[in-house]
Parts: sequence; C-alpha cells; structure tokens
Amino acid sequence: MTGQNVRTIAPGGTIGMLGSGQLGRMTALAAANLGYKTHVFSPDADSPCAQVSAAETVASYGDHEALAKFARSVDVVTLEWENIPVQTLAFIAKFVPVHPGPGVLAVAQDRLLEKDFVNRLGIATAPWRPARCPGQAGEAVLEIGTPCVMKSARMGYDGKGQVKLTGDVAPVDAWKSIGGVDAIVEGFIDFELEVSVIVARGQDGAMVAYPAVENRHANHILDETIAPAAVSPATAAEAERIACRIAEALRFVGVLAVEMFVTREGAVLVNELAPRPHNSGHWTIDACASSQFEQLVRAVCGLPLGSVDRVADAVMRNLIGSDVDRWPDLIAEPGARLHLYGKAEARPGRKMGHVTRLLPRI
Repeated sequence: MTGQNVRTIAPGGTIGMLGSGQLGRMTALAAANLGYKTHVFSPDADSPCAQVSAAETVASYGDHEALAKFARSVDVVTLEWENIPVQTLAFIAKFVPVHPGPGVLAVAQDRLLEKDFVNRLGIATAPWRPARCPGQAGEAVLEIGTPCVMKSARMGYDGKGQVKLTGDVAPVDAWKSIGGVDAIVEGFIDFELEVSVIVARGQDGAMVAYPAVENRHANHILDETIAPAAVSPATAAEAERIACRIAEALRFVGVLAVEMFVTREGAVLVNELAPRPHNSGHWTIDACASSQFEQLVRAVCGLPLGSVDRVADAVMRNLIGSDVDRWPDLIAEPGARLHLYGKAEARPGRKMGHVTRLLPRI
C-alpha cells in the first residue's frame, strides 16, 4: 500500500484484460514496457490483444467457471470495451479488484443513464428525451423537433444503431429501424467542431487530463484527430474541467474519454463517455511523455500517474479497411509513426491501424 485506498501492484504482476481488440493490444504493450504481464479474456481467438499478451482465455463473458479461473490468475482486471456485461464485472469483482467497476459500466453502457448522470452534475448536453416504445418515440420527436437523431440506448458505436430524422420518416418507423429497443432522441446540434478530452484518474483520486483534441469523422467513424484542438484557451479549459468533473463524480479509476461538441456560440456540450482508452488518444503514444495506455496501467496498478506533457503537436489518422494497404508508403514516410493492429482481414469500416504525424508545438 502506498496510500489510503491504494492497492499497488508491483512490476511482475499480471493485468487481466476484458476484451481483446486494438485498445487491449496497445495497453498490453504499454504494460510490458513497465514490466507487467497481460492475460486477456474474450470470446475471440487470435485477437490483436492476445498476439502480444502472456496468456489468453477464450470463453464467453457468461462462463463463470472460466471467469473465476481467469480472475484467480491475475492481480487486477480492467477492460478495453465498455459493452462487457455488467454482470461479468460484478462476478469478477468477488475475486479481484476491477477498474473501472460495474457501477461505472452501468452508466456508460446506457445513453439514457449517461445523459441523466451528466445533466445531474449541471453539465450541458444536447436536448434529449427517452424513446422506449413507439408512443414515447413519437412524443420524443415532437418535443425535441426535427432535425434530430434517434439512437439505441445500448450497444451503438461508429454510427451503428442510429438514424437522423428530418421530418420525412415517421418516428415509429425510425424506432423500428434501430431494432425496436430502448432509445434516445437527441436534438441536432449545429456545432463548430467535435472535441474530446481524455482524463486519467488514479486510485487515490489524483487526475491528469490530456489537452482537448479535435475529432473529424467520415461515415460516422473517426477519421482524424488533431492535437491540440484549435479552440480558445477558455474553451479548452472548460472541456478539461468537464471531463475531470465527470471522472471525479464517477469515482473513476482508469482512463475516461469524454466526447463533446463545441457550438458556434462557444458552448461545450457532452456527447458521449467512453470508460477506457479512446481512438482519439492514440496520438499520445508518440507525442506525449506518457500515453493514455500507460496511464491506464499506472492507474489500475496503483502507481503515480504519468506526465501528460506533449513533446509535439500531432495529427492521427485511422487506417480503415483497405487503407491499410498503404502501409509500404506509410512506413517509408519520414516522420510517420505507423501502428498496425494485427488483424488478418481488412473489411470496410474495420479499424486496421493508425498513423501519427508529429508537428512542431505551436
């Protein structure tokens, strides 16, 4: 123990990772640099994370026997995907510390709970209403007005499970098109740009925040992140304040990404929370003293948080689908930092890697 409520795991320990994609992979690499091993648990074999981990368990998130064996083999558990079942985290927590915990995940998995939580903190979002049934969907669209966006309350990401309404589609038809599930209707925001802030919070409550970055999307998938965002110092400070306030209120341990809109009037509105490393933080691997992935390792292992000082400005671009075929040119490009995720098949919309280009600090 290094302080009140801090459980320190010394190098040589094993971090359990729930989920096995590229975020887990980059966390496992950061963990190895600090002397830790990673044991990954997911239903998928030959995963990006498993390729660089010391151990792998391939099993369902509902397999209690496999989960118990996994939990007994590690010193702490974290996650790289917020849609791990809450029941899975609650079960594992009987055996070993889990960061972030099941309570955090319950909020982050449900857009209705998430928006309500943020608003209760006095933090603004787009106007929204619940749409849990056909009648409520119609009422929500009527109250919010068009244009608006209807999103499934759970499981949607990268544009999945959502539809924009402009008045030419009946709300009930829109609700059915996203699966007829619990949904949220959000007012359409005419924003200047989208930003995100990634904040790391340790077991002792210490926090550090990376600067606000600008995120540009293509086909609802993050295409490019520009670090730092070209916003006023006051706007950047407000975005960082909001992210830290949410992390504190959640009693979060780990790395939290807060996606936000900056309106044309300069207001900052929270869009979504991601309770794990985030695509918009990949630039920190090459441009910061400590990456978002190292911060996750530090936080869950009870170590002091690292510096978020950046050694350069940066532009990170995702390699989606066949973009990865450009790797020979990218790896030959002076100054380009290429990161490939070890995925065997390049499919449309699939994140295969990213490239970061460093720029002089402004």
